[in-house]
Amino acid sequence: MYSIRGAITIEKDTKEEVFSATTELFKTIVKENDLSIEDIFTIIFTATKDIKSAYPAEALRKMGLKHISFMCMQEMYVENSLNKCIRILVLVNGDKKQSDVKNIYLKNATVLRPELYEGI
Repeated sequence: MYSIRGAITIEKDTKEEVFSATTELFKTIVKENDLSIEDIFTIIFTATKDIKSAYPAEALRKMGLKHISFMCMQEMYVENSLNKCIRILVLVNGDKKQSDVKNIYLKNATVLRPELYEGI
């Protein structure tokens, strides 16, 4: 088993933006890591306290992902932290080395892992 991390921000706390951002982040993770949906064991989401309009997991359920376990939680609040941020942890059945995983940070969430985006 291995894990893939990622995050994305939204501009406004609306159900549509939460669903759109979650879908974009998930599809990018799947594409960049050449994942098979059947190998995904579970997905854990966190959202900052300013996201209240929808559960990120609901977006993936609407995509038809019914056999993956999802969990949504509120992100720990830290002063001056990034607002309107959805984070994801994807646990995958497989033998890929953790060093070969492509963690994905989109929109303003790139500030969470600047070392991944230096020189781009």
